[in-house]
Amino acid sequence: MQKLLSAAFAAPALILALLASGEALAQSRIKDIAAIEGVRTNQLVGYGLVVGLNGSGDSLRNSPFTRQSLEGMMERLGVNIRDANANTKNLAAVMVTAELPAFATPGSRIDVNVSTLGDAKSLQGGTLLVTSLQGADGQVYAVAQGSVQTGAVSGSGSSGSSVTRGVPTAGRIASGATVELETGFSLDQMHEVRLTLRNPDFTTAQRVAAAINAVYPNAALAENGSVVALRPPPQLGMAGFISRVENLPVQVDSPARVIVDEVNGVIVMGENVRVSTVAIAQGNLTVSVQETPFVSQPAPFSGGETVVVPDSEVTIEEELGREIRIVEGSTSLQTLVNGLNALGVSPRDMISILQAVKAAGALQAEIEVM
Repeated sequence: MQKLLSAAFAAPALILALLASGEALAQSRIKDIAAIEGVRTNQLVGYGLVVGLNGSGDSLRNSPFTRQSLEGMMERLGVNIRDANANTKNLAAVMVTAELPAFATPGSRIDVNVSTLGDAKSLQGGTLLVTSLQGADGQVYAVAQGSVQTGAVSGSGSSGSSVTRGVPTAGRIASGATVELETGFSLDQMHEVRLTLRNPDFTTAQRVAAAINAVYPNAALAENGSVVALRPPPQLGMAGFISRVENLPVQVDSPARVIVDEVNGVIVMGENVRVSTVAIAQGNLTVSVQETPFVSQPAPFSGGETVVVPDSEVTIEEELGREIRIVEGSTSLQTLVNGLNALGVSPRDMISILQAVKAAGALQAEIEVM
């Protein structure tokens, strides 16, 4: 009797432990579901010249902006080539882009991307000359220069045939720009920061605030379904407080949603998708038209002509053995998927079934068609 009682108490304890472990596995860190407002990268852009190309650059006659850039650069270096009939193809006009990380300091290095503007065939072996990179406010935040790496391979023969792998007209310079100016975002001077959820949801926002307040009382307030305001305790700085907060686990909630990509036949359903009691039947109807032309040969000396006579055969086939199935109400996602798989339907047929179930009012989820 004692063994039975101990087993009876052990079973619920085991179930609770499994449920607790399942909830723990379903939790995410705050840093993975939210971002600090204002802490972001900034896009930079600049215009420059790539030199040292082996005859694969811009044609100066077809790219006037490249010629003007060359003349202006040489004049700044004390050389006048305006009257010269220069037609070199060893340089190319390019656009240079980069992303300035948050809290980047002067002297730090960032990667840059280089892309051609004119009719250059390849940037392989080229060197980007000093190029200033500006932000949206027009200020120069970085300066780029260095050898361009395209990662592309190309070859051509004397007969005109060629082969290319990759994109030789775009390249990258690793650590090719030096930061010259900070963005001026002073986190240490702020008394309050705001967390912005990447997937806005009121339940998740409340859970984030509750998880923070459980460790640091009255430090978080959910302003809406997207923003949670944070105030650090007096004994912690803002950076240290954020470092501790972003590692707290939170169980994320999401609305019931079905994503449908009709072009590629892809269906993605969230775990909260439910379906009311509904009966589903699915069958395929195939119409085949087969053409079998034959030659009609007239009798000898009849004066007729040899003609091709079409012979068409039309057949209709309907796939049988698809019985109607009942999907019980309030079923889980797994039960819904098993029921649809039991019908033996393809993903594209499943898209039509889900849309029909939604039209019948039995699918308790939002369908989003991409």
